[in-house]
Amino acid sequence: MTSPERIAEHLVLPGVLTAEQAAETVAGILAVQREDGALPWFRGHHLDPWDHTEAAMALDAAGEHAAAARAYEWLARHQNGDGSWYAAYHDGEPDRVTDRSLESNFVAYIAVGVWHHYLATGDDAFLDRMWPVVYAAVEFVLGLQQPGGEIGWKREADGTPVNDALLTGSSSIHQALRCALAIAEEREEPQPDWELAAGALGHAIRRHPERFLDKARYSMDWYYPVLGGAITGPEAKTRIEADWDTFVVPGLGVRCVVPNPWVTGGESCELALALWVMGESDRALTILQDIQHLRAGNGMYWTGYVFEGETESDKAMWPEELTSWTAGSLLLAVAALGGDEATVAVFGGERLPTGLEPDCCGA
Repeated sequence: MTSPERIAEHLVLPGVLTAEQAAETVAGILAVQREDGALPWFRGHHLDPWDHTEAAMALDAAGEHAAAARAYEWLARHQNGDGSWYAAYHDGEPDRVTDRSLESNFVAYIAVGVWHHYLATGDDAFLDRMWPVVYAAVEFVLGLQQPGGEIGWKREADGTPVNDALLTGSSSIHQALRCALAIAEEREEPQPDWELAAGALGHAIRRHPERFLDKARYSMDWYYPVLGGAITGPEAKTRIEADWDTFVVPGLGVRCVVPNPWVTGGESCELALALWVMGESDRALTILQDIQHLRAGNGMYWTGYVFEGETESDKAMWPEELTSWTAGSLLLAVAALGGDEATVAVFGGERLPTGLEPDCCGA
């Protein structure tokens, strides 16, 4: 069990986490993990592959590499024959699938986690074991890529493709493809088709918003193109500034969806990461400090908070759940601000391929 003495300096952040608080949060995630490596939202709820990976990455950022490795081995053992995973498993039990759809961004995210684990540990044997898993996952995802570069949302349980694309999901896949390419380069197994796919996807995100379903009410569609590395530099700053007042509630965090008076920890931590990517660490720190009202006594974090209502009692933590991925996103944001090398590399773009924009930049 992680103790305050073992907590790395990069998880201590003024106004956010002391060493003791960081140790409590890490212990909280470890308490959720099953012996077989599964990381459900919380015990008795469901596991989805994306949030499972996010929590595993947080464990690596905390130095809990063996626990993180078990999480990736769980994915390797339960990968479907086509390279996918189901969208939800009850409490991480592989035989109790509660959603048999196959979501593209859920499947892709393993590449981010595997690359992060490798950078944190230097474990070549792990990378060798996971390469076939990552390869199959990427091939499944690219089977849903559309002619315009965007990635279809999912396949239904019967295999029918849903070709409508989500901007947040595709932005997450953009990061995943770059991590998959980094893994391929490390293994000296170039994947030129993946490079073309990543370039076309990034171009679609940057230049063709009409190719994605309109989910502009959701804060994730606002910041995820920046967090996923598709939109950078002055464009990123312009995008974030344009809707800052729409989504950010001073002193409380980030709305999940407007106009709902509901701030959420996960979106707030991801925005903080996006701000850090842009070089705005001060604003990122403020966001992380603002959401400490979501911290529970056991070191975990409530999913969100309803901050308006007809009566004072209408204001409440909601839903009443302490999720492993909310705590995980907090630890990852803190680790990035604290300079953790693996987390900085994965979210900051170090050692990830660049220059993938296709020649058809005017298309």
